Amino acid sequence: MSDTLQIYTDGSCLNNPGPGGWAFCVVSGGKDVSSGYGSSADTTNNRMELQAAIEGLKAQPLGASFEIVSDSNYVIKGITEWIHGWLKRGWKNASKKPVENRDLWEELHALNCERHVQWTWVKAHAGNTWNEHVDTLARDAAISQSSS
Repeated sequence: MSDTLQIYTDGSCLNNPGPGGWAFCVVSGGKDVSSGYGSSADTTNNRMELQAAIEGLKAQPLGASFEIVSDSNYVIKGITEWIHGWLKRGWKNASKKPVENRDLWEELHALNCERHVQWTWVKAHAGNTWNEHVDTLARDAAISQSSS
């Protein structure tokens, strides 16, 4: 996928729930071409993981191909596997309970449908430069939120 932009994403949450941060980094040709981050005062790690993917996609133009790289199985499996069942069951999970974070899943699903996205899982804290970079950005955003 040499022509495809890679968007590394990560979320962080202190005390889960608690202050959280999200970050993305767009990599092209082995270089950081853009990045973004933000925070929330009272959230969960899963919400921040989803927000990172949403913001990474929203920051990119329509019509291009993207590879989202995340260390979150929740995000990767949710958008590539679980969502099909959720949609068939009217946003209910396999236990027939409402899907958690439905608002963010709906937004991510819409963005995913508007673009050609490949979803890739990467192991956390395993020395991947870009994954470590977004981990630091997200954690710093969460820390800054907790001190404000």
